Amino acid sequence: MIEGNIGDLGAGLAIALGSLGPGLGIGWLASKAMESLGRNPEAARPIQQNMILAIAFTEAIAIYALVVAIIIKFVN
Repeated sequence: MIEGNIGDLGAGLAIALGSLGPGLGIGWLASKAMESLGRNPEAARPIQQNMILAIAFTEAIAIYALVVAIIIKFVN
């Protein structure tokens, strides 16, 4: 029999699925940044700036998923 609370399962799914997209997005973003640096090394500064900014926005989505998982876990 399954023991525990369904909220635990919901919290686990929220963080698992909520971090899947940002993880894939950051990997794809870094891959494309390295590809563009290989093609045009002189543009390293603007590419790096845009990459760091985009990674910060993408990581914010994972932080939102963490907050939702904590709310599901500890509320009620």
